[in-house]
Amino acid sequence: MSIKALLPIFIFLERYKIHHILFWAGYHFIWWTLFTGSISDVFKSLMQLHTIVKYLGYVICQALGVYFCLYYLIPKFLLKGRYLYFIIAVFSVIILMSIAITANYYLVAIIADESVYALFKVYPQSPITIFKHNALTSCVGAMTLGISIKLTKVWVDSEKRQQLLEKEKLETELKFLKSQFNPHFLFNTINSIFVLINKNQEMASDSLVKFSSLLRYQLYECNSPRIPLRNELTYINSFIELECLRQNLNFEINTDITEQGEGLTIAPFILIPFIENAFKHLSENKKMTKNIDLSISLEDKTLNFKIENSANYELQQALPQGEIYGGLGLKNVTRRLDIIYPNNYTLDITKGEDLHRVKLQLNL
Repeated sequence: MSIKALLPIFIFLERYKIHHILFWAGYHFIWWTLFTGSISDVFKSLMQLHTIVKYLGYVICQALGVYFCLYYLIPKFLLKGRYLYFIIAVFSVIILMSIAITANYYLVAIIADESVYALFKVYPQSPITIFKHNALTSCVGAMTLGISIKLTKVWVDSEKRQQLLEKEKLETELKFLKSQFNPHFLFNTINSIFVLINKNQEMASDSLVKFSSLLRYQLYECNSPRIPLRNELTYINSFIELECLRQNLNFEINTDITEQGEGLTIAPFILIPFIENAFKHLSENKKMTKNIDLSISLEDKTLNFKIENSANYELQQALPQGEIYGGLGLKNVTRRLDIIYPNNYTLDITKGEDLHRVKLQLNL
């Protein structure tokens, strides 16, 4: 019979919790088989009414006692930290289960019309013997099994919830960090294009197209945790061109962006804060040449990112420790790297009086 044909049966068992009955019936059947040492003897015994009553007595009494513990005592006492009450209640339930099963032995003897001690070979002949050696040990074992399964399930569910919460927390944090894209760049670029319209309409038109593509990329194309590396490099190129337009300053910029690795992906906006920082911290010393050198290369699946810029030392001294242009601080960038690329990156930042350098190796 195929799994597809068995599916309705599984659904029926799950809906009406019949699998619980089958579990306890199977549990006692296995222990009975191990105790007698012969499965055929067990089946022969089940042909007799008094043996069936004894078997059902174990199944019903222990199932009721264990489920009372699992669905009432554990939520009411154990999960609320009331451990003493829980222990007392569990022992009380075990005693009651054992008493009920012991009483069932006498019912079975009445059905079989025979002495309970002769029927089950009990010695010394006392209800205490049946209670201690037959009922109590079995009830302790069943209760221990039930509680162990329940607590394991509670722990697994708790771990799943914790992992889900951690995942949601990280996703929220990543979205927040990524959303801290510099608005000044957007407003200043719009103003630069507006000024350029009267000076060079063709350049203004090209710049507006690049700006539109940049916004589209930021709003719609980079919502996935990973995006193609070539898309991110295209975005970086457009960003640099617009920054050059926005700065409207006479400075040198050298870029060396190698061939995009086909099939490789990267987290969006993981590199752009360092490029923003380079533009922000360009030297204001008129005697110094303003320059930015950017190099992005690939070695197998390792991305090597390096950017250097002539530094504005006075501005660096005035900024709070770790601040990067646009509010996306060094701590936030490092945090994103820690979350997305744990143990898969090396970051080296050097701040000198006339040079600011960032080196990043990223295992994609």
